Amino acid sequence: MRVFVAVADDAGFAAAARRLGMSAPAVTRAVASLEDELGVKLIKRTTRHLRVTEAGFRYLHDARRILDEVSAADEAAAGLDASPRGRLAITAPVMFGRMFVLPGVVDYLRRYPQMQVDTLFLDRVVSLLEEGLDVGIRIGEIPDSSMRAIKVGQVRMLLVAAPDYLDQHGNPGSPEELSQHCLIASRAGNFSSHWRLGHRGDERHIRITPRLTTTTNDAAISAATQGLGITRAISYQVGAELAAGALQPVLTSYTPAPLPIHIVHRDDRNPPAKVRAFIDLLAQRLKSDPALQ
Repeated sequence: MRVFVAVADDAGFAAAARRLGMSAPAVTRAVASLEDELGVKLIKRTTRHLRVTEAGFRYLHDARRILDEVSAADEAAAGLDASPRGRLAITAPVMFGRMFVLPGVVDYLRRYPQMQVDTLFLDRVVSLLEEGLDVGIRIGEIPDSSMRAIKVGQVRMLLVAAPDYLDQHGNPGSPEELSQHCLIASRAGNFSSHWRLGHRGDERHIRITPRLTTTTNDAAISAATQGLGITRAISYQVGAELAAGALQPVLTSYTPAPLPIHIVHRDDRNPPAKVRAFIDLLAQRLKSDPALQ
């Protein structure tokens, strides 16, 4: 089971062999033996690609759960004070991961030298089960009730522009006036041709025609800082620029309601010590950060 999970996680026999400290032929034989015992194909192999079959995906979910239970049993036998060990896989939005999660990961690795951490920083919602991840950080409401969630803060969606731009082009007085301005949009995350402004009961969905569209939030914020126009960003993404006066908020009376930040993990009754330790560490860091209050 451990070999199969490693092959699925690393999408390859050679990569799994390096992580497990085994030879590639031994990994191949282990998976083939498991498939023979089960009587089903778990992995479809081609000359270029490897993918988990539908039956393999179902087995992968069960294998992860069983291995987690084995780890929990080992921890219980070793005692509650046993130091976390093994591999932890984490996902978060790109900028949030770099700014807030990565420092926590570094602290975690310094505290627990027998741990290895994989980070997956993407501006889209990632399924923890499908991607084989242990912990995720989500910004916004969480519709998935199969996850356990701990609220650790909140942020706001802001419209911002450089002072020089506003001095030259004026400060819009209403959402409708945005059509008269140079707008900068990012395709990161859930890109939409509409910007939602205002609170419940007075929400407005403004259709935008950006002059510049970028693939990253960093690039959109940089263009706005250089005075090109108005962009939309989450408060933590532009905290330094706002504090330095390089950017100013626009249409503040139409700022939407705050977005909650949650740490999520799979709904295990007794998550492994490595997961508990990381969540405790990161939750303490995030809850105490004034940029996330």
